Amino acid sequence: MNSPHGFPEIETLLPHRGTMLLLDRVTAFANETLSAEYQVRGDAWYADPDARMPAWIGLELMAQAMAAHASLSAKANGGPPQPGVLLGSRQYQAFCEAFEANTLLKVDVQQILALADGNRAYDCALWQDAELAAKAVLKVFQPPDFSAFMHQHSSSS
Repeated sequence: MNSPHGFPEIETLLPHRGTMLLLDRVTAFANETLSAEYQVRGDAWYADPDARMPAWIGLELMAQAMAAHASLSAKANGGPPQPGVLLGSRQYQAFCEAFEANTLLKVDVQQILALADGNRAYDCALWQDAELAAKAVLKVFQPPDFSAFMHQHSSSS
């Protein structure tokens, strides 16, 4: 099933469910880029006493947009979506403390690195009312065989 923007419903692209799903829809997709939207909810688990979303949650919005890009890329190449692991960010810059309830946020991600071993990097931006609200370069590892990767790393700890 597709959204009004012509892209699959976000639940078909991400494994997140319920209150952990922090994207509402994909609005644009190309080979190396994706844009998505999210409306801040004042009654969500992340809401502060003033019903705002702390700016640090923007990292998760970016990570979910990266995952949606990976999912749509896999579908475009005729394969199933592959899971990945967020490795982190060298620097996350937020230009506000929080996002007000009912604010529509736009997330843009651009893949800037894609190595054959599964290492990837994305340049990410979070927009509020056409103003840059946060930015980061995030790194993710998407191993060719995620089950083997998890088994290897769970048995070694």
